[in-house]
Amino acid sequence: MIKSIPRISTRGYYDLKSGKTIKTNPYFLYPKKDFKKFIDSKELVIVIHGLQNNNASAIAKVILAKNKLRRLGYFFPLVGFSYDSNTFGAHLPKCAKRALSVGQIIAKKNGRNLAMFIQDFKSTSPTTKIRLLGHSLGSQVILSTVEYLGKKKQNTGIIHSVYFFGASITSDIQSSKHGKLLDNVIQDKVVNYFSPTDEVLSWANKEKLVKEPLGLNGAKGKTISKYIQKSVTPKNHRFASYVAVLGFFP
Repeated sequence: MIKSIPRISTRGYYDLKSGKTIKTNPYFLYPKKDFKKFIDSKELVIVIHGLQNNNASAIAKVILAKNKLRRLGYFFPLVGFSYDSNTFGAHLPKCAKRALSVGQIIAKKNGRNLAMFIQDFKSTSPTTKIRLLGHSLGSQVILSTVEYLGKKKQNTGIIHSVYFFGASITSDIQSSKHGKLLDNVIQDKVVNYFSPTDEVLSWANKEKLVKEPLGLNGAKGKTISKYIQKSVTPKNHRFASYVAVLGFFP
């Protein structure tokens, strides 16, 4: 089953201890032939995992999402975006802060990589609706992707919709510069599933690693008209718990 999950990957592109760039390639596809099958598909969902995921667990997240969306009646293709989020010491409490910091650096850099895939894919399949589904640190990858795409006018509306689960980005992204970028780059909607009981985001907020996480209490201040937020009660911060409370899609 794992071998059959298509993914866009940047594994090995960034140093897991420092976040330093190792390779400047845009991305690689596996299996490449599968992506040719997606050309002219009506829709394509890209699942972006969070911190502390190796390649195998990144693929597992796509399987979880695919199974859930199938049960909700969604049958368009899903692929994974697999990046270097298993930063050094992420599993050790004493190294957690540094591991998150390096993970944030890598997630921001991966915005360029994912944006380049989206541009390339849309150039060959312009009518396909691209939907991004990001968990935890994956929300930073999405935000950075939007920032990169927003540099070009031709990318207006290039992403159809975005879904955040337990987002570890700040709650003010809808305002100022980011709000305008989201409005321009995303055609339909931005949906934020947040949880005031999320223990990981509560810790990150308390330790001032992420100021008022979007996934903890939702957005602050005025938001763009495309923004929707839903308070949910997952068992914990894990991707599986957020997927379990998803009631419909898209």
